[in-house]
Amino acid sequence: MARSGAREQQHVTSAQLKGAAARLHVSTHIRQSLWAGDLLPGQRLVVQDLADQLGVTRSSVREALFDLASDDLVELVPNRGASIRVISVDEAIQITECRSALERLCARKAAERATEEQRAELVEVGVQLRAAVAEEEFHTYSALNRRLHDLVIEFSGQTIAARQLERLNVQMVRFQFRLALRTGRPQEALPQLLAIIDAVTAGDPTAADTAAEAQLASVIDQLRKTETLPLA
Repeated sequence: MARSGAREQQHVTSAQLKGAAARLHVSTHIRQSLWAGDLLPGQRLVVQDLADQLGVTRSSVREALFDLASDDLVELVPNRGASIRVISVDEAIQITECRSALERLCARKAAERATEEQRAELVEVGVQLRAAVAEEEFHTYSALNRRLHDLVIEFSGQTIAARQLERLNVQMVRFQFRLALRTGRPQEALPQLLAIIDAVTAGDPTAADTAAEAQLASVIDQLRKTETLPLA
């Protein structure tokens, strides 16, 4: 009975996910897998495997891969198929420079617009960041770092900037994760992140802009060092 139920569930899922819905389902799955680190740069994406795994047609997978290729997340090579695009250090630096301009805008707007409840949420993230670094829970620190940036972007109300940053950030996920685990990096970055929190919660747009700029400049400096220091 259990196997029959599973087959029925798979059939229902396949029947439900058609057209645009199936295409979105595939692209969302791949984006989330990139964020989670389940997919790595250079990793092949096999159309049939994805179709079977997600309960969609091969054409839906292909369409989703074209969408992701247009966002520079996937590389499509004739006669070789699709793979997660590899980002060079130089390109990672350029992406971070673009992020800096957008995140500074979001930090300013968050300082102007954040509610008291939202400011309290940022303060709590700061408390958790301090604890994670003190306890050397660096995977937790990495997740909190990303959460802080996400919250500032959300609280800014800048939906256009948020969409652009999502596209940029997902390309950078492996760099961000490995930089966060580099020896001494969490301790170096913690005051920079706390400065963003302090400026936004104080309602100081200029200080928020300055703090965001300093934090992203530090990321760029770390990226430049990847030519001489291993990321692993």
